[in-house]
Amino acid sequence: MALSFTFGLAALAALLPAAFDPFRARREGGEALRWALLVLAVAGPTLWSLNQFSGAWRADFAVALWLSISASLLCFLGLCLLQAQAKALAPLLLPYLFVLGAAAMVFETQGGGDGGAASALTPSVWVILHIASSVATYALVTLAAVAGLSVFLCERALKRKATNRLVALLPSIMDAERLQVRLLVGALIVLLAGLLSGVVLELRETGRILIADHKTILSLCALVVIAGILFAHAKSGMRGRAAARVVLLAYLLLTLAYLGVKFVTDVLI
Repeated sequence: MALSFTFGLAALAALLPAAFDPFRARREGGEALRWALLVLAVAGPTLWSLNQFSGAWRADFAVALWLSISASLLCFLGLCLLQAQAKALAPLLLPYLFVLGAAAMVFETQGGGDGGAASALTPSVWVILHIASSVATYALVTLAAVAGLSVFLCERALKRKATNRLVALLPSIMDAERLQVRLLVGALIVLLAGLLSGVVLELRETGRILIADHKTILSLCALVVIAGILFAHAKSGMRGRAAARVVLLAYLLLTLAYLGVKFVTDVLI
């Protein structure tokens, strides 16, 4: 347990340099350092998440938190490589992921990280694909929600004609909205793939297409919300704080479906 706590603490500490980096004074040659810190932030939680599965398959709440953190960081790194302006979301994203990592360590320390969830049996390929699609969807919507929050903060500052250091670090409203839409399109595609893989699993295991449990219902609601946002954006140009609020609703639904259900089953029950 002590060794596990030390490794978890190291993974958590790996997030701090990249989280504080946007707030330090800019210096010559700082771009290479920023990339190095971002890679460190991604590597720490990702290596720790992979280590959690060495020797046994785990599906408890603490591991689910670490997986969501790692997936969000990997997607963020990929997004930064494709869209340079995405790096400006780091002041919002990295502190939030740090809080999630701290919560994961608390639950693991208190015994919520085991809960009998470890198994020597490796799940089938379909189960792994379904889990991967669920985690990827949650990561993409997490980034979309952060972009939406950035839009919300920037528009509020603009309306009040008052800015602050955090808002000054964030991407422009137009850039954040563009990132938000692209992330939602990706999330919609991956979520559809996840639901299809879930249908295949149910057909193989029970012979039914879907079971109307909490996770399925919340995922379907999130699918409808995301599709609705994209449709409204395409048809009526819905944007700004209105779109940001709906994106946060989709994020809440997926949080309840992915982490919320697991919290209830692994920690409360």
